[in-house]
Amino acid sequence: MLIIRANCVFDQAKLFYIRFMASSYEFVGRAAEIAREGGALLMEYFARNVAIEYKGDADLVTIADRKSEKLLVERLHAAWPDHDVLGEEGTLTSSGSEYRWYVDPLDGTTNFAHGYPVFCVSMGLEHRGELIAGVIYDPTRDETFAAEKGKGATLNGRPIHVSGTAKLGESILGTGFPSHKRHKNPNIQFYHQLTLRSHGVRRAGSAALDLASVASGRFDGFWEFNLNSWDTAAGVVLVREAGGIVTDFSNGPFNLSSREVLASNRLIHEELLKNFQEIFAGRGVSELPSAVEYYKKRQR
Repeated sequence: MLIIRANCVFDQAKLFYIRFMASSYEFVGRAAEIAREGGALLMEYFARNVAIEYKGDADLVTIADRKSEKLLVERLHAAWPDHDVLGEEGTLTSSGSEYRWYVDPLDGTTNFAHGYPVFCVSMGLEHRGELIAGVIYDPTRDETFAAEKGKGATLNGRPIHVSGTAKLGESILGTGFPSHKRHKNPNIQFYHQLTLRSHGVRRAGSAALDLASVASGRFDGFWEFNLNSWDTAAGVVLVREAGGIVTDFSNGPFNLSSREVLASNRLIHEELLKNFQEIFAGRGVSELPSAVEYYKKRQR
């Protein structure tokens, strides 16, 4: 298993960038410090290969998940006592504040639990129903993604932008699948069709990092069904501030209650939307290759 020292996340160069951000932004400077602290805690448990607990069929929950949320919520309340917080692991403070943080203390729980180093801390801020700030911290790569409305998006303090890829056929896309009830999710159909129509589709296991990848130009687009508010809040701000767009599958406006997320660099968005409508309608779709026929040919 890959073991990474937890203390690497607090190296001096990155702290310099975070402190610079704190002087330039209203929220994400302090939020980035909090996210990095949560990431350091996760890495301590990751290095120990913490024992897995099971919740539901295959929804893996770890001690690290709960500990991280507790730390993040405490730090957020200390920094902004009047802000409400909704956390993935059940935290809910609702005082009627105009501000609410959406916190995922460990996005990519299944990856984490199996020793696969793709996971993050994600925190997005809503004000009067509008997403205005977001921070995503990837502790295995020591990467801090941050954005505030109207101020652009950064990676470790440096500006980031969506890609310039203009054609779906030349694009690399990301998507995800649920950890349970996969048999009720139609995404395998979209995965198959868009794999054939793009330059490739990746499934990394962290929606927040997938959205950060769109914002930083690593992906040209991303889609997923049935995500929660804490999965998307921070990443949506990043994509928008990096020059991208986020809608539902019919080009309707994205909001935190949306169960459909389609993010892109804008340039391929119309083409993606057309493909989604074609796939939903069953027009021009390619059938999945038959494993039975493949096996028969293999035996000849």
